[in-house]
Formats: sequence, structure tokens, C-alpha cells
Amino acid sequence: MLEEALREIQRGSAEIIDNERIEKLLKAYFDEGKTYTVKAGFDPTAPDLHLGHTVLLQKLATFQKYGATIQFLIGDFTAQIGDPTGKSATRKTLSASEIQENAKSYKEQVFKILDSEKTEVVFNSEWINPLGASGMLSLTTTYNVARMLERDDFDKRYKSGTSISISEFIYPLLQGYDSVHLQSDIEIGGTDQKFNLLMGRHLQRAYEIGKEQSVLMMPILEGLDGVQKMSKSLNNYIGVADEPNDMFGKVLSISDELMWRYYELLSAKSLDEIEVLRSGVEKGSLHPKTVKEELAAEIVTRFHSLENAQKAKEEFDRVHSNSQIPTDIDEFSVDGETWIAKALVECKISPSTSQARRDIKQGAVKINQEKVSDEQLQLPVGEYVLQVGKRKFAKLKVN
Repeated sequence: MLEEALREIQRGSAEIIDNERIEKLLKAYFDEGKTYTVKAGFDPTAPDLHLGHTVLLQKLATFQKYGATIQFLIGDFTAQIGDPTGKSATRKTLSASEIQENAKSYKEQVFKILDSEKTEVVFNSEWINPLGASGMLSLTTTYNVARMLERDDFDKRYKSGTSISISEFIYPLLQGYDSVHLQSDIEIGGTDQKFNLLMGRHLQRAYEIGKEQSVLMMPILEGLDGVQKMSKSLNNYIGVADEPNDMFGKVLSISDELMWRYYELLSAKSLDEIEVLRSGVEKGSLHPKTVKEELAAEIVTRFHSLENAQKAKEEFDRVHSNSQIPTDIDEFSVDGETWIAKALVECKISPSTSQARRDIKQGAVKINQEKVSDEQLQLPVGEYVLQVGKRKFAKLKVN
């Protein structure tokens, strides 16, 4: 059982620091029933989570399966500074009301993955606010500027003459202090968080709390394009609040190769179960599309329901296998003859007229299931079904 637990915890990880301590914690759980704590921090800088965020949540759920209590830390104080990780400029701060609204959204979404009875939701303003000026000054004495500038993004900004605020230097110290206050046994985060995660170990030593947390880093999940990281700004994401049909269709759109990456980082299936599927595809006894549908159904079930997953599959098959139009699509209306590119934007299936024109040139736009090649096309009075790609549909009535 211990070997299985270690295998599942190490699964998909990019780097683990002090794996021996994790093994000791697991052994104490299996031998004596002793629980341990795993911390993960989330700054509520946006109200919605996408599947890239859930890579960490899936790992936390795995730890819960093997005896951990999760310290789900919402950085309501640190969000006011903004995590400088990977940023080439100082981030804008959020208002207290924005932070609280985003935090509420986070809490609603994470328990679709985590067991609420094995999770402590904590806000770091609870212990950072009471630090006061003297406590904050004491914290800053634990690290020096030279070592702070060893951090890659700070180093690049310093050498290029780009501004670095003092508050950004304080951010990793505050994240590390969270581990001191919570006395975390393990902290997990993305590979881009390595500096901040190691700060927790450093400060636990400096404050002599009697332990040094292990650190487990997970890779950054690629988006639907399979190249760049999943991001809302790049529009290559699957949001956990996406509608079931959209979520199902987006998973089906990933490449066969990327599918295994998603299985490893997002699926609740064991490594052995995934290997059976992979072997089946390699031997030809399973079609990649069937295996991808299984992944899509698992993800939709997790964030919606099994019934929604079944309906999403039926709708996907109806539309894509039989080239039919979805049963439930948004309807829009405009007054007077309208330009096709503008119509696609008005119907919210294209972000801009320039993108609409590119889609037309690439043959991705259809009207009433017929491809459009004229990017200057004017739509006269009538009713139309507009389509961009395989998943975006809208009905338009031109009055």
C-alpha cells in the first residue's frame, strides 16, 4: 500500500524536494493512523478556475486519499500585492471586495474535487494582519536582497532596469511565513513557484518550528493547442464552469498525444488503469476517440454530473458524427442587412471582426452548414445558423 501511495503521489510531478520525509509521513499514516498536512496556496486574482488550476487540486485529492489534511490557503492578503512570479512588470492590486468575491467562487469550485471534511480553508490575512510593523520588519531580516535577486524573474527585471517594488520582495516572504504559521508538512505548487515554495522551508528553519516542509512541484498543463500553457488570455483553456457540452467538446478536440498528458495530470484513474487504456490504443483494440470520450465524460461528471456527461456525448455524436446542428444554441437578432464578420462578433462566436475574417479565410465559418469564403459577405433579411469551427453555433435573425 505504501508503494502504491508513493507512486500515485509522485505521478506527474516535475520535482520533489525531500521525498524521504513524504515517505515517512505516509508510513506513519499506514502504521499508526497519523495524519499530516499539505498546503497549497491560491491567490484569488480571478473568479474562475480552469483545468490547469485543477492539476494541483487533483494532487491534493490524492494526498487526501492517503491520510492528508489539506490546508487550502486563500491568499486574501497576498493577493493585494500580487504574485510577481513570471511577471515582467508590477501587477495591479485588487480591491478587498474583488478578492472576497473571487475567494467565494474558488470555494464553490474546489469542493468538486476535494473532500470538504479533509480540507481546512484558511485565509492568510488572519495571521499576516496581526504581524504589524514590528513583525513584518522581523520577517524581512530573514532574507537579503542579494539572494532575492537570484530569483530569475527579479534578476531579469533588475538587469533590464524594469521596476521592482519592495512589496514584490515581500511576497515570497509572506508565502513562506504562511508555512510557518500553519506548520505545514508538505507544500505543493507549480514549477514556476519553486522560489516561493523553498522560502517556506527556509522560514520554517529560521523560525525554528521543528520541521521543514517537503515540496512537490507539478508541471504547468498545456492548453488545447498542446503548446502553450492553459490560459484564459490565450483562449486555449477548459473552464471548470464551462457548460457540459462545451467542456466535452473541448476535451475531444485535444490531440491523441496530449490526451495521455491530461489523463496523467487530471484523471482520477490509477496509473495501472491508464496503462491498460494506453496499451489498448497501441495494440489497436481501443480507438483513441473512445478513450478520449472516456476522459471527457470523467471531467464533465466531476464538474457537473453523470447525466450531463451522457447528454453531452449524445449531443456531440449528433452534431459531429451526423453533421447536425445542436438542439440548444443561443439566438440573436439585428436590424437591417449586416456584415458577416460583424454578425459573428454580435453572436459572440468570434472575439473580433479581424478574427472572424481570418476564420473565413481558413474555411472555418459556415452559414446554414455551407462554408463561407467571402469575408465581405452581407447578410440580408432572414434567419441563419452561423457556425465557427466545430463547436461554436448561433442563430441570427436579420430583421
